[in-house]
Amino acid sequence: ASVNRFCAASNNRTGFLCDDRATCIPASQVCDRVSNCRSGEDEQEKLCGDLPRSLPGYLVFRCSNPAYWVYADQRCNGMNDCGDCSDEMGSLAACPPCGSEWWSCSPVLYEYCSCVPRRLCRDGVQHCLSWSDEYIC
Repeated sequence: ASVNRFCAASNNRTGFLCDDRATCIPASQVCDRVSNCRSGEDEQEKLCGDLPRSLPGYLVFRCSNPAYWVYADQRCNGMNDCGDCSDEMGSLAACPPCGSEWWSCSPVLYEYCSCVPRRLCRDGVQHCLSWSDEYIC
C-alpha cells in the first residue's frame, strides 16, 4: 500500500509529504528535477516516470482541455496555468474571488484570468480592459 502523502503546504496549498513525515513541499515541486525531500523521494521514477499518470490524483488538476494538466497548487493561484483559464475560472476549479493582493477586472494579459496583482496598479501600464488598474485600483 502506498503511503498517503497528501499535506497542506504554505498558504494551504496542496502538498506532498516527504519520507521524514515532517517536510511538506508544494505539489508543483514534485518531479521538477530538483530534490526537495531529503531522500529525493519527490523525484523518484515511479512517481515521475509517466506524468501525470504516475502522480497521485490529488497532485493533479486537469484543465478543460484534457490534453493539459497543472499541479494542484496552481489551481486558483491567479495565474492562467491551463492556458484557457479553466484552472482559475472553470467550474471544476471553484476558486474564491480575487484575494486582497489582487485587483478584480478583465485582464488584457493572457497570463491572468479574472484578477491582476495589485502591485501592477497605477504603474502606467494597462492591465485591465477597463483601465481600472490605472485609475481606480
